[in-house]
Amino acid sequence: MARSAVSRPDPQGTAPQDIASQGIDSPGEGPARPGGAFLPRSVAQPRRASLAVQVCDDLSARIEAGELRPGDKLPTEKELITRYGVSRTVVREAISSLRAAGRLSVEQGRGMFVLAPPQAPHYRLEASQIDTAEEMLRLIEVRVALESEAAWLAAQRRGEAQAAALLQAAERFGTDPADADGSVAMDRTFHLQIAGCCGNAYFEALLAGLPAQLVPRSRLELFRDAEARAAYLRILRIEHVQIATAILHGDAEGARAAMRLHLLNSRERLREAVSAFAAG
Repeated sequence: MARSAVSRPDPQGTAPQDIASQGIDSPGEGPARPGGAFLPRSVAQPRRASLAVQVCDDLSARIEAGELRPGDKLPTEKELITRYGVSRTVVREAISSLRAAGRLSVEQGRGMFVLAPPQAPHYRLEASQIDTAEEMLRLIEVRVALESEAAWLAAQRRGEAQAAALLQAAERFGTDPADADGSVAMDRTFHLQIAGCCGNAYFEALLAGLPAQLVPRSRLELFRDAEARAAYLRILRIEHVQIATAILHGDAEGARAAMRLHLLNSRERLREAVSAFAAG
């Protein structure tokens, strides 16, 4: 069977090691459920994402695909370390992220168990209900209250893999100024990721229920000058990175302050855009 390889730091952070020798099966091979055999997909991808993110993503994919069902017991921490060929810290970070997302429970003396996906309440605010700049500004006030608290909670409850993925998303935002739709989607995804770090399905459901039109596509289109648009996106990226960094470091107050500043700045930028449009 072909093996894939990647260099990874050893637990002491010294020389890279080859995890192919750890017996990791090649991508696409799933677990054989009878007898409890668990064959992890390879986490041996080049440094596209941290090993903790890769382990978390692989376990999440198995849960979503039904390969790991609600009530199933996961292998022990030691078994996961051996089967994924990663360190104890990596496994613990991945498990922490899955617990924060409400997908795993850890029962003292019994082990780790897959949970059913949390049932988020349905809430949606239709775009047709937000048809003036004044209404949009009022809704931003609601977002300030909602998302500042979400950032505060996320800094305390996020898993390490979630935090790393959030920072990666922040750093990628707006890197292609010509792709307005892509920037809009990445902005929305970033804010939803923060809500997802809260460990509270209500935050994610409420934010997901806001219309996508609230994301500033119209403001991107105001910039006929490519350099001006790039500068605008660079400011947003800096603000996103500040939020993500505070969450990564577990700085709850810093995360709340950074999110509040970001949204208040967004409100002022919207006001400026409306004024510029009115002035012709």
